[in-house]
Order: sequence, then structure tokens, then C-alpha cells
Amino acid sequence: APSASAKKANPTPEAMLPVARDNFKRWNDALQTKNPKTVASLYSNSELSFLPTVSPEHIKKIDSTQEYFEAFVLKNPFGTITDDSVAVVDNGNGYLHSGMYTFELGDANNRTPVAARFSYVWEKVGNEWKIGHHHSSVRPPQPEGSSAPAQEAPAAKAAPSASAK
Repeated sequence: APSASAKKANPTPEAMLPVARDNFKRWNDALQTKNPKTVASLYSNSELSFLPTVSPEHIKKIDSTQEYFEAFVLKNPFGTITDDSVAVVDNGNGYLHSGMYTFELGDANNRTPVAARFSYVWEKVGNEWKIGHHHSSVRPPQPEGSSAPAQEAPAAKAAPSASAK
């Protein structure tokens, strides 16, 4: 019988958060290459669900993912996580990474910030992390009379991608 030590413990969300942020950095770094094939290579080839920010489509194929990024990388996007959390699934072979990010778009002398919400489901495929689901949408404005969540500023300091411009 296998020993108790041979059984892998399910990672905690706290333990998986650095992995999630590293994978977001890989994705954001892929955007910086301006090569849509490089970005699309981070997405799963099977059972893909991609709901991009600036497309009305529900993308389910890797070639359609590449087509989407052909236009998006021309906007010179750079994302910074401002608030995030992780839920672990499948004994640590997958996780949901969700939260808020801000994208700066446009030429260096004319950048426009766009606040958005995101969710990624990353899954282990062999030894690689791949995106099986990605949803991004522009963050709606705060309703009149309400205030923004107080937790956003501290979370921005913790995001490793915030320093790499």
C-alpha cells in the first residue's frame, strides 16, 4: 500500500497565488512580444473557452485565439493586476485566478488605462500550465453613491507584474 507521504496534499489558495501571478506574468510577457502565436500558445488546444474584452465572440479554438491577438497586440497592451484571488481545483492540477486588472493601451506617448475584470482557469497539461478558460470584461463604473473597494491599493503592491514596464 502507498505510504501517507506519497499522497500529494492539495495546495492551499495561498500557496497557489504565486503560481497564478507567475503565469499571469508569462501571459503579460507574451503580449509584450507582439507575437500572437506566442500568446495563443499559452491557451489549451482542447475544451477552450475564451471571452475576450474587445470581442463579441466566444472563442473555442486556438486559431481563433491567435486571430484575436493579432489585433490586440497592436494596441501595445500592458496589464497590471490590482486585486486577485485563487481557488484550487483538481488536487492542484488546476486553479481559478480571478480579480481586477488595468491595461494600458496605445502608443508610449498616449497610453489609455482600461480597468477590467478577469477570470482564468489554468490547468496542467503535461508539465505546462495552459489557459483552459479566460474571461475579461471592462469594469463597469461604480454606481452613484457607492465607493470603490478599499482593498485595491494594497493588492496592487503585491502583484509582481506591476513593476515590469
